[in-house]
Amino acid sequence: MSETTPEATPSPQSPPSPPPVRLRRRRFSFVWLIPLLAAGIAIFLGYRTYLEQGPVLTLALDSADGLSAGQTQVKFKAVALGTVQSIDLSKDNSHVIIQVRMNNVGRRFMTNHARFWVEGAHFSLDDPSSLGSFVSGAFIAVDPGLPGGKYQNSFTGLDGPPGVRSGEPGRTYVLTVAKIGSLRTGSPVLFRDAIVGEVLGYDLGDGLSHVKVSIFVKAPYDNLVRPESRFWNASGISMDVLPGEFHLEFESLQAVLSGAVAFSLPRTAAGTKPSPINTSFPLYATEDAAKSAGFDKLIPAVAYFHSSVSGLRVGSPVEIYGIQVGVVTSVNFLLDSKTGEVKIRVGMAMQPERNAHAADFATKAQTAALFQKIIDRGMRAEIATTSFVTGQKNITLAVVPHAAPVKLTQEGDAYVFPSVDSNLDNVLAAFSDISTKLDKVPFQQIGENLNHLLKTADGTLGSAQTKQAIAQLAITLKTMDTTLSMLNTSFGNDSEFQSNLQQLMQESSAALSSLKQLSDYLDRHPNALLLGRGSGQ
Repeated sequence: MSETTPEATPSPQSPPSPPPVRLRRRRFSFVWLIPLLAAGIAIFLGYRTYLEQGPVLTLALDSADGLSAGQTQVKFKAVALGTVQSIDLSKDNSHVIIQVRMNNVGRRFMTNHARFWVEGAHFSLDDPSSLGSFVSGAFIAVDPGLPGGKYQNSFTGLDGPPGVRSGEPGRTYVLTVAKIGSLRTGSPVLFRDAIVGEVLGYDLGDGLSHVKVSIFVKAPYDNLVRPESRFWNASGISMDVLPGEFHLEFESLQAVLSGAVAFSLPRTAAGTKPSPINTSFPLYATEDAAKSAGFDKLIPAVAYFHSSVSGLRVGSPVEIYGIQVGVVTSVNFLLDSKTGEVKIRVGMAMQPERNAHAADFATKAQTAALFQKIIDRGMRAEIATTSFVTGQKNITLAVVPHAAPVKLTQEGDAYVFPSVDSNLDNVLAAFSDISTKLDKVPFQQIGENLNHLLKTADGTLGSAQTKQAIAQLAITLKTMDTTLSMLNTSFGNDSEFQSNLQQLMQESSAALSSLKQLSDYLDRHPNALLLGRGSGQ
């Protein structure tokens, strides 16, 4: 049995109850996706930046010239590997500390084989390609070195680009020279005017021996360096005054500005192998000196002179009739302490291979015999001037007419050539003698006497007596002119005297003709003087 609850009857005094309220849930708004998406992108970019951000590299440099924090980059083959974060001085102020934030690619370059340096900080005349880097701004270049190596984050920068980059095939060689001239690190190495390498540096050693210059020759040009190769300093400009022309020669503009080394390969090296790494070669001062060193047959000779050798130097040519046959190897001053004689000893190296006559000097006996024949024909060594502008001189083996006979002698292995003073020295000596004699002439006294004579003559000609004598001379000349006119009238061509004289001459001519006929008749008939003319017939 169930109970029912009776419904309450509202009282007329209580207010009515409000209707029930039903709550409805709102739907999600897409506007909230925008900030969520932005936050997600920011988180992604931050995470990617964190992943791409590499380690910090510390680089010590002598100067921060051209570098800027936040702008300067580290590059390899124009690819950015990092950016400079900060630039500061070291604690002792001796160098600059550069902090570089590397990227993930740059992380691979942080090994103990890597080398860093600054490029584009300055424009170099000897390297026109540096203009582009100078305009775009300096950057830190890197050479990764050989593969492998240990991780390293602290480096000391180089002063300039290294001579040999990693992965660049070629060979290094050593050149020995007394002085380097204008050569420096980075100077090109030339072969037939083509750049095939560069100078890596030089070592002065102890300062007493030769300077060692290290060079690098790129492959495949390193195969051209062989034992027969000759190197010379191709720096600067060569000037020479030749007959009728002014000769100016230089290898290239870069060689003039930064110096250069050039080398050649003779044809005799066709069958030889390339020289190994670090082979040493002498570096000659000029191309002519290098060519001279390539001759195998060298005949030593000497000559002694008692005249000036100014302008004659080691390397000057020895010529016969203007053709070079050797070079000067030494010029020495000699003083005889006993007699006080002063003379100059000039050493020479005759090079018969220059003119394809090496076979005529195959043995010492042949050489001595041939030199004696040439000396017997009057060959003498003399110093000749090749240029009056520069004062350069050489040794000329000239034939002197009517030269006294001389026997060829030797000093050790060197042949002694007889010598004569140069014609120029003789001319200068003659001028000096004339000048000495002219100095003795009393020109001042002669001038004073001449001046006195002119003054005396001026005074004499300007006196009253002279003027009176000149007037009387004029009257006399006028009288003589009148007399001559009278004589011309009396004895001239149209005068009676001239007519009578002409008649007299004609009669005299007729008488002489008669006398000549009489003389001829008597010559034919001499008895006519005794018997008369009729008997002679």
